[in-house]
This record gives sequence, structure tokens and C-alpha cells, in this order.
Amino acid sequence: MKIAIGSDHAGFRYKEMIKGLLTELGHEVDDRGTDSEEPVDYPLFIRPVALAVACGEAERGVVLGGSGNGEAMVANRVKGVRCALCWNVESARLARQHNDANMISLGQRMITGEVALEIVRTWLKTPFEGGRHVRRIQMIDE
Repeated sequence: MKIAIGSDHAGFRYKEMIKGLLTELGHEVDDRGTDSEEPVDYPLFIRPVALAVACGEAERGVVLGGSGNGEAMVANRVKGVRCALCWNVESARLARQHNDANMISLGQRMITGEVALEIVRTWLKTPFEGGRHVRRIQMIDE
């Protein structure tokens, strides 16, 4: 699977760690930046990830920041993106099962690196349930 990834300075360390996991799992990683912990404006790096997912250049996207809140807000402004702010494994599992989340947002200041990796693993392996949730997903995208 091709996965776009991006972060601001406050999510840079976890972005690099997650890139390693994605590569190890056999995914193609499209890193949209940033490339250091030097302060940057997060929309410049998050919006390109969301656009890549929305237009099909990437199948999924991962964005990171200090809390993950702003990153999720930016991503969700792009039509066709369903970005879930995840803070534990259960939130990631439900984001896929019920919401068909094609992006996740993580906050480096909110969770441990180990939890971040488990969230990504869970999000990648959890299928969308479909069924009653399909109608709701269609309503989001109207």
C-alpha cells in the first residue's frame, strides 16, 4: 500500500519512527515533510498528505503534530478525507471499522512512541465493516 506521511516539527521524531515501521511492513512511503524539528507551519505539510489521499496518489495517510488536533482539522478540510485523531489502539480500530478512516492523526506530545506504532499497526490491519456504516460514510462525503 502507498501511504503518504507528513508532520510538523512537533511530530517529526514519530514520523521518522513510523516511516521505518511502514517500510518494514512492506508499504511504500511518500514523505511530504517536514525534515527536522525546526519550527514550521503545519498546514504546509499536512494538506499535501490529505490531497494525495483524496486524489488517489496514496491509499492512506498519516499526519503528526504535537497534539494531532490541528493536523486532523487541516486534513478533514479536504473532500474525501476521513482523518481520525487517534490516542489509543481502540480509537484506531474503531476509526477503521466504523468510519473507514483513510487517514489518522497522532500527537507526539500525547502518546508514547510505542503506542503510536501500535495505533498505526492496528489502523493498517483493521478492515472497514461496511454494512450500516456505508450510508454514514456516504453522508460525510456529500
